[in-house]
Amino acid sequence: MPEAATLPTRRDEAWRYADADYLSNAHPDVVNHWRVLDVPAGETRFEYTVHRSGPESDGMVDRVRVHVGKGGRFEAFKVITGGRYARVELEVTLEEGAHFEFGGVTIGGGEKTQEFVTTTLHAHPGATSNQTVRAVQWGQATGNFLGEIKVARHAQKTDAAQDFKGLLLESGASANAVPQLEIFADDVKCAHGATVGELDESARYYMAARGVPPELAQRLLVQAFIGDAFVELGDEATREKLLDAALEVLEGRV
Repeated sequence: MPEAATLPTRRDEAWRYADADYLSNAHPDVVNHWRVLDVPAGETRFEYTVHRSGPESDGMVDRVRVHVGKGGRFEAFKVITGGRYARVELEVTLEEGAHFEFGGVTIGGGEKTQEFVTTTLHAHPGATSNQTVRAVQWGQATGNFLGEIKVARHAQKTDAAQDFKGLLLESGASANAVPQLEIFADDVKCAHGATVGELDESARYYMAARGVPPELAQRLLVQAFIGDAFVELGDEATREKLLDAALEVLEGRV
């Protein structure tokens, strides 16, 4: 008889910043459900998603397990703009010479909790991964990135990187990054970086001095900030759609 699904709690490391109210009221089958994607050897698969769950929604969890075959490539570019609680989780296993590219943006205010959680397993030699996450929050909102890279003992020539930056538009907002590396091979390149700050006041002053309205100045600065997450997205039209979806939520605030 299969075991009944249980709900995670904030005592679990991977859920440490999650919305406790959402977790306590959610259905276990929804929270524990995983989508599965297989990328055949030598092929490429994409996911471009905007998560816009409205204010009436208690929250959402989207969890995806991806297996990338030898020499394959998986690209995921995602934006979280809505929901009291929104979590996107990716668990990616890379075969020899495979690549995982991820760009993610959380953006919102109020009391939203928005997060990306990734686990990247470099299971074989020569695989590469690159993850760029940007969080823009205001009000009491929180943007989180929990990223774990695991390198197997025989996965030599691994090259993996994570980069997180948070931009807080108001003092009550927060951003959290938890990069984790678990490396058992010795011939690898693994790097991670995380910074959190505020808008560049000198840039805003420069724009204001040249007649740029505050709303437009903020939009331009935020656009430049989050644009880093989509640099590796080759489809220009899709990149613009993701940027526009993220920037929509800035309208009406200064």
